[in-house]
Amino acid sequence: MPFHVKVINATVRDATYVLDGLLYHESDLQIQEHYTDTSGYTEQVFAMCHLLGFKFAPRMRDLPDKKLYTFESTSSDEVLSPLLGGKINVKLISESWDEILRLASSIRTGTVTASLMLRKLASYPRQNRLALALRELGRIERTLFTLEWLQSPELRRRATAGLNKGEAKHTLKRAVFFNRLGEVRDRSYEDQFYRASGLNLVVAAIVLWNTVYLEKAVDYLKQQGVDIPEEYLQHLSPLGWEHINLTGDYVWNLKQASGFDNLRPLRVKENRYR
Repeated sequence: MPFHVKVINATVRDATYVLDGLLYHESDLQIQEHYTDTSGYTEQVFAMCHLLGFKFAPRMRDLPDKKLYTFESTSSDEVLSPLLGGKINVKLISESWDEILRLASSIRTGTVTASLMLRKLASYPRQNRLALALRELGRIERTLFTLEWLQSPELRRRATAGLNKGEAKHTLKRAVFFNRLGEVRDRSYEDQFYRASGLNLVVAAIVLWNTVYLEKAVDYLKQQGVDIPEEYLQHLSPLGWEHINLTGDYVWNLKQASGFDNLRPLRVKENRYR
């Protein structure tokens, strides 16, 4: 379900804001692994995710064109030479290590936002030693990730499943946001943020509704003697909306809120071919 929303400029790459969602979501989630598509990664994001304790697993469309980096120089006649892109500048990382740790600590504590610092570092990468050091550290992490990606079918399946969940959530959001053909036409940042937050709230309500009734449906089937292995439940998705009327007005009246002990009865369809 959605746990973070941020209004960004459409011309800025998604990777700039990846860490904002992981660090500043203000929820009880303990995020360990994060998946993105090609636009969601840079070598600096790889470096910062490693420093901040997140496993970063992007699905890179241009992976065959990416080079691997080593700590030692290699000759051109080696078998792996077409895959190698160069040597890691360990000296630069070592000399800038204190600055790297200060940057990671500042981002972790919220002294500065991750998106602000990544945007500043990306604006002049060749003139700033910290930006260059982060790039070198990110190349190490990207090389290790690439090798794991090539050798681990489980990682590829897990990342694909995670991205598919994200795309299913986006599809639900597009279905909910039918007003004005799904376009945000508010001019001020505050109004845009309120509209995006309201959309997140509606989607979260649908996910919660579906999750509660999926649990009730599973319990009912188990009471009827149907064997449902627990490992099958992870493949159920609460992102469907065919049974929900999305048209009309969304009114937030907390005085009419009902608890989970007052739910609608399940609509049970008899099996005619029993």
